Amino acid sequence: MRRQDVAEADQQQGATGDEQRAAQNGAAGDAQGAAQDKPIKQRKNGLYPAVSDELAAVMKTGWADTELHGLAPIAQAAHTAARRAALSARFPGERIVVPAGNLRRRSNDTDYPFRAGTEYVHLTGDQTQDAVLVLEPLADGGHEATAYLLPRSNRENGEFWLDGQGELWVGRRNSLEEAEQLLGLPCRDVRKAAADLGAATGPVRVVRGHDAGIEAALTDKVTAERDAELTAYLSELRAVKDDFEIAELEQACASTARGFEDVVKVLDKAEATSERYIEGTFFLRARVEGNDVGYGSICASGPHATTLHWVRNDGPVRSGDLLLLDAGVETRSLYTADVTRTLPVSGRFTPIQRKVYDAVHAAQQAGMDAVKPGAAYRDFHEAAQRVLAEHLVEWGLLDGPVTRVLELGLQRRWTLHGTGHMLGLDVHDCAQARTEAYVDCTLEPGMVLTVEPGLYFQADDLTVPEEYRGIGVRIEDDILVTPGGHRNLSGDLPRGADEIESWMAGLRG
Repeated sequence: MRRQDVAEADQQQGATGDEQRAAQNGAAGDAQGAAQDKPIKQRKNGLYPAVSDELAAVMKTGWADTELHGLAPIAQAAHTAARRAALSARFPGERIVVPAGNLRRRSNDTDYPFRAGTEYVHLTGDQTQDAVLVLEPLADGGHEATAYLLPRSNRENGEFWLDGQGELWVGRRNSLEEAEQLLGLPCRDVRKAAADLGAATGPVRVVRGHDAGIEAALTDKVTAERDAELTAYLSELRAVKDDFEIAELEQACASTARGFEDVVKVLDKAEATSERYIEGTFFLRARVEGNDVGYGSICASGPHATTLHWVRNDGPVRSGDLLLLDAGVETRSLYTADVTRTLPVSGRFTPIQRKVYDAVHAAQQAGMDAVKPGAAYRDFHEAAQRVLAEHLVEWGLLDGPVTRVLELGLQRRWTLHGTGHMLGLDVHDCAQARTEAYVDCTLEPGMVLTVEPGLYFQADDLTVPEEYRGIGVRIEDDILVTPGGHRNLSGDLPRGADEIESWMAGLRG
């Protein structure tokens, strides 16, 4: 006998992440009911068009019990509980919904590697796809937090070996009981989430943009204004880092420093190939010591260094040019470094390269000196920009006085960007915070920000002497605000021009 399968496997049929989520939510109900018992159809044009009853029976049996017991909570569990408590206090009596997000299609039936939503990770420490955190308001105040997660793959309907996201295809996932031990909060089957939320009454807020199925279940219960307020608060909640987060950022910076060393050691191979050799070299360090790179690495050699976000990384690497390397390792808990160094490919700066480099270095030092508790967030930017403007006036590229240049923003032709940003789980962390809580805020101990001034003279810029054209320099470090001032988390990497040359010579023998 043979049976024909009747239900599509979401991933094998190429459903988008949102469609998968909606399909799962549409099947919400008893976790042991019809949704889990539904057979799984194999992909179109597969070599096995059907599954025999005998094979199906064989695949159900003979598997050892792999349930894990006595698991210790993840390292950040106490911190995530404190963050959820702060969120609960901010929105009393309201239901809060924070999805992790779904897989995103790369091509046909292949997906991009999954990266859980920052808000969800910050509140749970979990990184699994399709998950949803729900804070349910209690009658006597406070909230009960529940993580809705995918349970172990179903073995009764063949999901574990037939579905594209089954455990024999993509690996084992934790049972709900295991997840409860690890995360320190109750866990339920995520296929119940939409039904539970759809039946809920009272005000609801949801973090949008991660899970279309969950948003559809809440469409008549939420407002854009309330949801934006929630997202802004969660951004602001990440502004001051706790001890766990600072340790993770220290680890990210240490790994990043080693990645930069790796690159210097293989610059001869990059010269023989392209910027992609640099990208691949740094990526190896990120994957070995962390989860990934925290953002697309900028490996910009020669005039590419004047393009702020050069991530094509397909150009030549030539002796005599500068290499602007902007890259960061993301730890396994998803905290990322963000560091830039501008290095002479030959190991030695030319006089004009050093002139520009020294100006940027002086600007960065001025910006770093302005980072301390009680200072305005904008102070480091203004300090660095003043130094850059002074050099541009001194070089005759701008007419002074410097106060006029800064007032009109004339230096921006060659500086272009702000001097830094918050850093954490996102490379541009806290980005949805209110302006008064970010760029207009006062620095506090525990905040982490980048200081990264730059000068960029485009190859076709006729307003500067020819010797400047095609030179781009940026220097970036990750700075922790401390009670007594600040600490450079990425300080293992040299910054001064002489230090750079000596460091490179030592690494290259």
